[in-house]
Amino acid sequence: MDLTVVLPALTSLLAALFALALVDQWRDRRHAYQAVWGIGMAFFAIAAGAEALAALNGWAEPIYKAWYLTGAVCTAGWLGLGTAFLLGRTRFGFGFALCLFLAGLFTFLTSKRPEYAGAGLVPMLYFIAAGVLALAVASETYFQNARWPWIAAIGVVGATLIGLVALPLISLPAPGYSVSDTGAPTAAIIPPALRLLTPFMNITGAFSLILGALFSAYVFMPKKRVLDYSLDPNQSGESFLFQLILSPFAISVNFFASLPGAIAALFRGELNSRVPATLLIAIGAFIPTVTDSLNKFGSTELYQLGKLLGVIFLFAGFLVSVETFQEIRIPFTGIVLRTRRRPDSGPAGTAGQGGT
Repeated sequence: MDLTVVLPALTSLLAALFALALVDQWRDRRHAYQAVWGIGMAFFAIAAGAEALAALNGWAEPIYKAWYLTGAVCTAGWLGLGTAFLLGRTRFGFGFALCLFLAGLFTFLTSKRPEYAGAGLVPMLYFIAAGVLALAVASETYFQNARWPWIAAIGVVGATLIGLVALPLISLPAPGYSVSDTGAPTAAIIPPALRLLTPFMNITGAFSLILGALFSAYVFMPKKRVLDYSLDPNQSGESFLFQLILSPFAISVNFFASLPGAIAALFRGELNSRVPATLLIAIGAFIPTVTDSLNKFGSTELYQLGKLLGVIFLFAGFLVSVETFQEIRIPFTGIVLRTRRRPDSGPAGTAGQGGT
């Protein structure tokens, strides 16, 4: 059994099944985040499938380009955007704005490394675009407009279109692909300007997915407020700015202070199912983020296993969601096998429709 083939093949299969489940759920309930997550998981499936195919038959330029566009660029960005739509009615927009700004800043700083020489003004353009989008998202969140995810989508869709248009047109140096000594693909031969799409999309997406899942868990768990904060837009500007800076620390402290009560509620059978569901999603996003980072530093041993564990935890979080089991039917049909009354709130992580 060749694990270099089996692991990415299993990852691709599970990601494809997850994508189909999300699309099927979207057809039934028409929530935007379901469609966006479905697109993200489809990208995940294609990228893992490309790695499995390459491990089986060898890399070629078309397979390598497909891997780079779907895996290195699009997957994390689209999954993070799905979280933005999921939490569009909450104050998580401030968190997403921070993710955008940090992604733009890190992309700009990364461009100073020697291997990105020749990128020209592109890193600065990425930084400016990230800053403008972050400001717009934060402004819409401040005024409690639920349309901020659509502004966030401009960055993700725009970066995807840049890769989709530019990648087929570029000619890569022979042999047309780049892999490490252990066979894991790398982006080393991608032109610098296009290669910078990777940190821009991955930092935004991974941070959004992880922080959004933890935020959702915090909203639904029984809370112990050690530190109070308020993001009420009616307070003075100075007070709001102070509270905005305080809020990440307050939420973190309150989250850990609330864990004992959440664990007790779990053993009593009283814990909202969205709490374990969103924690599983956070774990599923965190594992491949770590293993992908290790891969960039030359440690590739856990690269494929991290992706497989990531999709397993993400899928598990989806299945644990209470909404998933409100209606059991044959996928892509109207044949219902069992149904129960749905709660007014949405599926895992539709946290705090009024904001927190």
